[in-house]
Amino acid sequence: MKLQKVAVVSKVGSKDSEQAGKKVVKKLLSKKVTVYTISPIEVKGAKKIETLEELKKVKLDLVITLGGDGTTLRVFRNLINETPILTINVGGNRGILSEITFKEFNGVIDQILKGKFFLDKRIRVVASCGGKEFPPALNEIYIIRTNMTKTAEIKIKFQNDTVKQKMDGVIIATPSGSTGHSFSLGGPILHESLDVLIITPIAPVYRLASIVVPDEKIEITCSHDCNIVMDAQVVKVAGYGETIIIKKYKKPAVFVRLKKRGLRQMSKLGF
Repeated sequence: MKLQKVAVVSKVGSKDSEQAGKKVVKKLLSKKVTVYTISPIEVKGAKKIETLEELKKVKLDLVITLGGDGTTLRVFRNLINETPILTINVGGNRGILSEITFKEFNGVIDQILKGKFFLDKRIRVVASCGGKEFPPALNEIYIIRTNMTKTAEIKIKFQNDTVKQKMDGVIIATPSGSTGHSFSLGGPILHESLDVLIITPIAPVYRLASIVVPDEKIEITCSHDCNIVMDAQVVKVAGYGETIIIKKYKKPAVFVRLKKRGLRQMSKLGF
């Protein structure tokens, strides 16, 4: 891989990840790489930008994240193309999406420059409502009623099938997100390479299991106002009776992987 332009992003509010980020930047600069840092990381010789939004304006070869899964999800939401990410766990709880820890970083840049890596592509999902498309999500889109005193009736339509039932909400998860909120609600764990989506009901009045469906359009209509939550980080609102359309995002998320592992997220969970 040619590394001409690389961005380095640290966990928000973490001094440890900021310090680790500075060391990564200096390593990259020593390799004559043009490096973009996101505030508050600042290193002489690197180009500092203030927000992740600005990454959309730069054609990057790689993004390196230092933090936990939240940092990785935040960066992927702001990448509209297939720029790969090397995920380094610094200060994260489990770092399920991470490839290495910071202690393992020495030599990794040389390994990447020599082509000793592979790319792991994962599907993302995107929601739209009222003609507006929201930011893509790597793990899941969580739709939940805003009025907590009344149970909502939710209609879920996919292909030629329709499911309608009273429930608190519904999660549309990707295989990457199958180990997250969907799993905690009884959903299955899927191999991360699959091109499918998981529909997991939240507190249905009558028992309704998770449904694995092709990664095609899913339409959801709620009898109450509801929140649309992307990867537990961005919240949008849909009004009564508005149809929420969820489908696979046009570009996948791409991870830089250094080692072959099967069901890597399951192993991070301790299975």
